[in-house]
Order: sequence, then structure tokens, then C-alpha cells
Amino acid sequence: MDLKKISNFIAYVLILPIIFFLSTILSFRIIIKGEMVTLPNLIGKTLEEASSELTRRKLSIVQTEAQFDTRWDRGRIIFQEPSAGSKLKIYRVVKVTLSAGTEKVLVPRLIGRNFQNSSQILNEAGLRRGKVSQVHTSEYAAGKIISQYPQATAEVGSNSPISLLISQGEREEKYLMPDLIGKKAETVLAKLKELDFRVEDIRYTFYPGLEGGITIKQFPPQGYLIQKKYPITLEVSKK
Repeated sequence: MDLKKISNFIAYVLILPIIFFLSTILSFRIIIKGEMVTLPNLIGKTLEEASSELTRRKLSIVQTEAQFDTRWDRGRIIFQEPSAGSKLKIYRVVKVTLSAGTEKVLVPRLIGRNFQNSSQILNEAGLRRGKVSQVHTSEYAAGKIISQYPQATAEVGSNSPISLLISQGEREEKYLMPDLIGKKAETVLAKLKELDFRVEDIRYTFYPGLEGGITIKQFPPQGYLIQKKYPITLEVSKK
């Protein structure tokens, strides 16, 4: 064997392992590059639970921030990136946001305020109106808030409901609404005024074949229980 052939043989023997090694590395990288996994839903899980799930899928996890949240307890995942169901290459990082719990706010004092303004006051404080009950009392005018729960200055979670007890004013007698149909409106009005009933509206309507000034409709109807402050509406025949 001449010197040139010997040199070629030696070179071949030295290069062959190198080629085999490089091809092995390349094949391994191609396999890794092509391996994909499906990202599970991590919402509601703790960081430890999510990390365990992702480790089994050859993925890793990192917390990016924490935010107040009313749905999940402190330390639970409320957002993930990418979203559940996404296809990822193995060894990628999944970013998550954890719940910092519910934001705390102070309950405003509502006792003595008008009920009709309570929703706006509570909304501005980051709260909402809860159960509303009513009771007769002579200590507060009708429509005033006489009790609340939780109490003023209590620290509660944002968007918590505040229950209210509303005054209906002093209890009044109730009366049975009489039948006013067919009676002279002038006489009816005089009697209602004499008894301190409240006539809020009188409407005059032409009614064929009927003289003017006769009551043809009433509200509340006959037999309805009313208080003296309850508004009464009459419809009277027009001349």
C-alpha cells in the first residue's frame, strides 16, 4: 500500500467518528425541535400544582405578577400565557398571574341618608347594595336608612353587598277604598279632602249619554286597602 492510500485511510478513520457524532447531535436536535405538547388549563391552581403539571410535559413556569381578584383566593392562578390548549415546544416557559386576593375597601356610613342615594354612594366606595328590608318607625322619616350591615368603617372585600334597613315612617291606619263610580265628582272630592285623603290626578273625559261631573273611573279600585298618603286618581265625565 503506497503512502497516499495510507494517508487517505487514516483520514477516513479519523473523520468517520466525527461525522457520526455530529449526525447524532443533529438528529437529537431535530427530534427535540419537533416535539410539541398541549398546554393544560392552569386557572385556579396554585403555583406548585401548575409547576408539577408542566414538569410532566417538559415545560417550566414563571410568575409575572399578582393582581386583586374577586373570583379566586390569594395564590391561585388567574391568567396564563399562552392560553390553555395551545401547542408548545418542550422546554418553553409558561407565564402566569396569581391572585392577590380581594381588594379591601371601607364601608361608608349610610345611616340617616336617603335610600334612593344609597346605590350611588356604595358604587363610589366599590361596593353594592345587598338585601333591603323595611320597617315602620317614628324615629326616622320614610325612606331614611336606619341600619346597615356591615357597619360603617368595616373593612370588606371590593364589590361586597351591604344590607340596609329602611324606615317606612310612622305606621298609618289603612282604609278600604269605597266605590266612587257614578257619584258626583264635586261631592267625592270634598269628602276626600275633608278626610285628608290625597287626590293626585283628575282626568276629564267625554262620556256619551252622561252628564258632566260624574266619576266614571277610579284608582285604586273599590275594596283596595290604602293609607291617607296613597295617591288617588279619578276620571270624570266631561260636560
